[in-house]
Parts: sequence; structure tokens; C-alpha cells
Amino acid sequence: MSVLTRDANVPAQPFSLPVGSTAIVYCEAQFGEQDGKTANGLVRHSEKYEILSVIDSMRAGVDSGEFLDDTPNGIPVLASLRESIAHAGHVPDYLICGVAPADGLLSDEQRVVLLDGIARGMHIINGLHEFLNDDAEFVAAALLAGVTITDVRRPKDTRDLHLFTGRIFDVTCPRIAVLGTDGAIGKRTTSTILVQALNDRGIKAVMVGTGQTTLIQGGKYGAALDAMVPQFISGEVEHQVVSAFENEDPDVIVVEGQGALSHPAYLSSGHILRGSRPDGVIVQHAPKRKVLGDFPMMPMPTVESEIAMIEAFAATKVIGVTINHEAMTAEELTASIAEHHADLDLPVTDPLTRPGSDLVDMVLAAFPALAHSRVNAAQPASM
Repeated sequence: MSVLTRDANVPAQPFSLPVGSTAIVYCEAQFGEQDGKTANGLVRHSEKYEILSVIDSMRAGVDSGEFLDDTPNGIPVLASLRESIAHAGHVPDYLICGVAPADGLLSDEQRVVLLDGIARGMHIINGLHEFLNDDAEFVAAALLAGVTITDVRRPKDTRDLHLFTGRIFDVTCPRIAVLGTDGAIGKRTTSTILVQALNDRGIKAVMVGTGQTTLIQGGKYGAALDAMVPQFISGEVEHQVVSAFENEDPDVIVVEGQGALSHPAYLSSGHILRGSRPDGVIVQHAPKRKVLGDFPMMPMPTVESEIAMIEAFAATKVIGVTINHEAMTAEELTASIAEHHADLDLPVTDPLTRPGSDLVDMVLAAFPALAHSRVNAAQPASM
């Protein structure tokens, strides 16, 4: 949890209200941490599920929104599945595995909780690399209870995957990739806020997700890249971007990043740059993070070195930097934003504590034609 407190003059960002089936998110001992990023994302934004509570006995008793972002959201953190069901007043439809460890595997304790959910009649949403539909114990339990298990990261059959075709050159609207200097640093959150802020400004924006959390949240376009055969990753990114362009006719497409281009273990950013061929890149950075998450032997790159690598690797331009304020006070964050702006000569903001309009202004500075989009053109001049 950050030590920063939200500026009272800055409104909370307008995440979409949850709709659809009810769900409990299991995130024992990881809520608010890097390995709890799926749960963190779901309490901030979910288009597909109504999130009723989060399970984490170490943080039980807090409001999940206040814990993450100093803004209550009415979703409590509770100690157990039993307490979460009691709080709901009924057995919710889904139990979502909200942990995202680097190895993507379930511990014995986690297996027990998910199997308990199945026995109670809850469908399971699993975003791990370990596919539960291949696990005989889970398959048998689901059949007995009459529920389903969804392995979100399971790739499509090879015959349904796409190689890079060059169709990305037919996409005429700007593409913006939100990359970063590490994994679990806030790229998805920034992408979500950016898309919402652009749409609120009257600029039609569509997001293409590249990880399991965005898919669980209900993202219409995307694929879990880190579970895919590398030969097809660039092509799948291209395919999702082209589909979003052809189906939605957007003014701009925002592509969620994965890992970091410089990261030794998570290389999806390279495929994202190749497949989406972004016209601009926003780089997310955590100034207080000293080592890579889950890789304490590896020091964090500087934002300057990451920008240089991105611009050397792809025919694109970094248009701005977004700050992850973890472990920062309000004063430290303000100073960091100012320092990065002065050093980089780029727009810099923190999406979670500054207005979404800062992100829109960042994009409009790079793509001024978007200010005259079809929707904006229809608005009165005072708008």
C-alpha cells in the first residue's frame, strides 16, 4: 500500500461501474502487492463482473479502494471464503483467482480454497499459467458440482492463431502503447484510465489488452500474450488491433503493455511494438522501485534508458511518462513529476492522483489532430 494520500482537490478517476455476474476475488496475502495485480485491477475496474469482496486474511477489515487508492469503493477485504459468502448473503456466481505469481502456479493452500468454491457451486475464473481444466481433481469437482472452470490464459488452437500479415498498415488511426520499466507497474491501470479519459473528452478510444487481467475485466479486444507460442504473438497483437479498428472505427487505439522491453524474463513488449507498430508510447515508471519485481538480483532500469531502448527498437516516439507513486509521499510525488518533466522534456503525470485530463493533454500534444475528432467536431465550441 502506498504511503501517499490522494489530494483532496483531485477527483477519483471514473472507472466503469461493474455489471453482470457477481464474483468474489481470492487474493490471500497478496492484495495491494505486485503479485496481487489481478485482484488490484478488478476492484478498480470490471465491466464483466460485479465484485462483491476480496479474500485476504492479512488485510481483512479494510475497504479495498481505500487501501489501494485512498478512495473507498464499497468492496471489502474479508478473511475467508466463508465470510465473503456470508457478506454477500448468497453464494456468488464466480470465484476469481486474483493472484498472479511469476511462476503462474497454485499453491496447495490456494487449491483448497478454489476447490471449496467449486463445492459451494461457484464457477472458477483462473488467470494462471496452470490450467485447471487439465487437472483431474478440479475437473472431477467441477463436474460433480455442475460448474465451469475458465482458464483465461489458455491460447486458442494453433490453427486459430495469427501470424503477422502487414494488415496493421491499414490502420489509419493513431496507436499508443503503454509500456513500462518493469512488470506489475501499472500499465494496465494507466491504459484503462487513458481510454476512459479520452472517451470522456469526446475522442473515441478503444483498448487492446495483452494480459489475463484485462480479459477477466471484460476487455473486448485482447489476448494473454505470455502464454502464447512466440511465433504468433506479434500476429495476434496485430490481429486484435486491426479487429478493434475495423469493428469500432475509433479515433485512437491504446495497447496495454506487458513486462518491459529491457526485462530479462518478460519480453512481450517487443512483440507489442512489432505487432501494433505504435505511433506513440507512454512509459510507466516507479521511481522508488530499486529492483525488478520478483527478480531482486536485477536493478531497475532508468526511465531514460528504457525510452532510449524503445525508440531504438521501433520506429516510434515516447510521448510521455506516467509515474507509479508506490512508497512515495505526496511531496515526493510532486517533486518526482517535476524532475522527470525537466529532465526528459516530456509531459509527466500520475494517473491515479492527477486528473485524467493530464493524460488526454499528453496525447493531444503528440496528436493534435485528435482534438478535431468527429465527436469533438460535433460539440459546441465551449465544450
